[in-house]
Amino acid sequence: MKYSELCKVYEALENTSKGLEKTAIISDFLGKIKEKPELIYLIKGEVFPAHNEAELGISQQLVIKAISRVTGLSTENVVQKFKETGDLGKTAEQLTEKKQQSSLFSTKLTPEKVLTNLQKLSTLQGQGTVDRKIGLVIELLNSATPIEAKYIIRTVLLDLKIGVGDGILRDAIVDYCFKPETITEKKEQGEIVQQAYDKSLDYAEVFNMCVHGGLKKLKSVSFSPGRPVKVMLFPKAKDVEDAFRIVGKPAAFEYKYDGFRMMISKTKEGKISIFTRRLDNVTTQFPDVVSFVKTHINAKEFIIDCEAVGFDPKTKAYQPFQAVSQRIKRKYHIEKLVKELPVEVNVFDCIYYNGKSLINEPFGKRRKLIEKIIKNEKYKIVLAKQIITSSEKQAQEFYDLALSQGHEGLMAKSLLAIYKPGARVGYAVKLKPEDNDFDLVITGAEYGTGKRAGWLTSFDLSCKDTTSGELLEVGKASTGLKEKEEQGLSFIELTKKLKPLITREQGRHIQVKPKVVVMVQYQNIQKSPTYTSGYALRFPRIKALRPDRSIVDITSLSEIQKEVEGK
Repeated sequence: MKYSELCKVYEALENTSKGLEKTAIISDFLGKIKEKPELIYLIKGEVFPAHNEAELGISQQLVIKAISRVTGLSTENVVQKFKETGDLGKTAEQLTEKKQQSSLFSTKLTPEKVLTNLQKLSTLQGQGTVDRKIGLVIELLNSATPIEAKYIIRTVLLDLKIGVGDGILRDAIVDYCFKPETITEKKEQGEIVQQAYDKSLDYAEVFNMCVHGGLKKLKSVSFSPGRPVKVMLFPKAKDVEDAFRIVGKPAAFEYKYDGFRMMISKTKEGKISIFTRRLDNVTTQFPDVVSFVKTHINAKEFIIDCEAVGFDPKTKAYQPFQAVSQRIKRKYHIEKLVKELPVEVNVFDCIYYNGKSLINEPFGKRRKLIEKIIKNEKYKIVLAKQIITSSEKQAQEFYDLALSQGHEGLMAKSLLAIYKPGARVGYAVKLKPEDNDFDLVITGAEYGTGKRAGWLTSFDLSCKDTTSGELLEVGKASTGLKEKEEQGLSFIELTKKLKPLITREQGRHIQVKPKVVVMVQYQNIQKSPTYTSGYALRFPRIKALRPDRSIVDITSLSEIQKEVEGK
């Protein structure tokens, strides 16, 4: 099989916005790679499974150098063409059509060769790493046709631009492997495939099981402690009455902490790993949490779901998320940060225990297990504070108590509910006052003028279409940020974070890779033809950065639609 065949698939996917058409295109292609399931990563423009933390470590600047060396043009000429196209993939395509030099030994590219070279990028270390990385990309470009060059570069930059989300890929696997005859059959099979993926976080593994083992094999997939796990997500409830309506009576009510989600696992060999909800491994950044887990959890093997909450080391007062968020990304001076920004781990669920998955067990049973295995010690590791009640009055009093102690609000949970990784299904809901906020990703921005010249001061905010994976604009925000860095989240800080992510500049406006997630408050939502989502946030205000979240976690279009319909 040639890489050009995969590029034809890319082109077909890029030229349609219809989910069913995309599903059919991918389904047809899967038959060609069934004996090489790892090539499925390339369908989404990725080179590793989601649980693999390896990074390619190659920037736009290095890609520009690679294109320059292959075409014989100066980097300035490449940059100029990039400014015209706004897409380094298109830049490579157009410049290689008239390339001035090429390898005498160029060969027909295969998807396997592309995948192998790109995976090698993450393994290179030491002196000369930059040149060797550029060399691997050049090797591919020298063997590539212009259209192949476009998609190689987009894959290198993890920006394939073909609108394929997890939902489409899942449905394509179902269509190819099981050929369902009814909508009900397709939905049921899709659910089994989704559950297997949510446990393994590896589409190649899931696809291979579908081909060689079928649905029975998929149902046997379990968690592997030491790998990241998708967390279960929680929709909003308007008030206590609404929470009971959704989760039933009696219900468990727990404090909703203003911290960041952690999935902590321990393997039977004793290795402890800590992952964020965006699947980042932050074990190194939290040696204090590793220590707490070793001494305060009585289990040989487990995966627990919890929230790390910061507190003031002197006053012991709990701190908002932003006060400790820097611990997530910081890789240096760890011991100093542990002392200055300590955290308390609040455990609220266990989904794997001593070799057995617990996700199909009722929440009430899972809660009793963590009560048994966790040794509480305040300011180290504790169980989430909880009451079980059918009384709206008692739940409201507990809600008021949580707020008075500086917490965000409450979680209301069904005692009978299973755990669904990665899903937002209403088995538990969150209660927060002034809950008009969404987590959105910044996809563009505009430079300011006057005293704000040089700063980005207006930011394009996008939600996601969970079926296609497309990002859809839902508004622009220019308020909520500070002028000076010491005052809090500032225009300067956000500008520094976004500048390395620029993919296109047009006048004062830029487009950026969708990497920076922010919490955005708004007054209300209205329908609008101005934005691709069809909706506009009125008076949006950027409240905080969310470094613990990725585009996987941002608000979906369907959630916005529900919010509008509910009001």
